[in-house]
Amino acid sequence: MDRIEAMRAFCEVVEAGGFAAAAARMGLSTSAISRQVAQLEAHLNVRLLNRTTRKVSPTDAGQAYFERCVQWLAELDETEAVMAGEARRPSGRLRLSAPIAFSVHRLAPAFAAFLQRYPEVTLDVALSDNVADFIDEGLDLAIRIGRLGSENLVARRIDSARLMLAASPAYLAARGTPAHPEALTEHDCFVYSYAASGSLWQFQGPDGETIAVRVNGAVRANNGILLAEMASCGRGIVQVPDFLVQPLLDSGRLMPVLTGWEPPPLPIHAVYPTRRHLSAKVQALVGFLAEWFAAR
Repeated sequence: MDRIEAMRAFCEVVEAGGFAAAAARMGLSTSAISRQVAQLEAHLNVRLLNRTTRKVSPTDAGQAYFERCVQWLAELDETEAVMAGEARRPSGRLRLSAPIAFSVHRLAPAFAAFLQRYPEVTLDVALSDNVADFIDEGLDLAIRIGRLGSENLVARRIDSARLMLAASPAYLAARGTPAHPEALTEHDCFVYSYAASGSLWQFQGPDGETIAVRVNGAVRANNGILLAEMASCGRGIVQVPDFLVQPLLDSGRLMPVLTGWEPPPLPIHAVYPTRRHLSAKVQALVGFLAEWFAAR
């Protein structure tokens, strides 16, 4: 048994979430990957993986071993690169998760510029507004708005989003325009399911006054695009990030509401697992995004 290759195979299985996906990543057969992991378990005399017909996940011992393996293999690769006289440059596949609307409106041009600077990197982007699991999804990096998820993650702030309230001209003509946040209790408000504050909307007034109002409405959804589009159809008031609602404001389908009252801004972070030796490709993308948004 080649222990180093067996360790690499084991790490790929954990990160990819299965033997078949790991085999595809490494260009090997599924049986070869399974055999390497089985030999490693026999060598260590410990079960590293829980195997079911639907999912493969690390045991407690396997998770601890995985974290050590990742660190050790990164050190080994870096040492070999130094001995070979090669600069440590970003390359290879980088899998990341990012929110849907933010990716479409803000990240797409940033990703394009990043790939132009680092042509040896390939991006595998999974769009989701949910907080994806790094192990289950085989992620190297995630872009998250507001909630960070696990405390065992390193987070670097790359941007922030301004929350805005908006409604259609027809809705405001029929129901009136609220002049104070407390008036929202008399309106139909759309709630974003993943918002940390839920239906409790918070505001700061022009004189520094802060207020929290619990809103009500007939619609709750986990996608801000849907809520904004429903608001544009005259069904209620929506609170969504500026990058999502701005096109509807520009077209006149929505109008801003309570412009003198500011909801707390949403921080946007790049997050990744706690590892002492972070891959060059992840370091490059995180640094690039921070630089990209700072310039804008």
